[in-house]
Amino acid sequence: MEFVELLQKAKAGDTEAQEQIFLMYQPLLTKHSIIDNGVFDEDLYQELSRVLLECIQKFEI
Repeated sequence: MEFVELLQKAKAGDTEAQEQIFLMYQPLLTKHSIIDNGVFDEDLYQELSRVLLECIQKFEI
């Protein structure tokens, strides 16, 4: 499935499509959730995850 089609489904509320997009970006979210001393910040990861899901809805195709 093309990314555009996946994004359209996610925007329409398809939770499986949202999960697929989330899984695509999970490594990036994890990378940016590691703070200065090399420790994984769970709160930061959750916030970045929330923002990603919010951005899926706002992204214009």
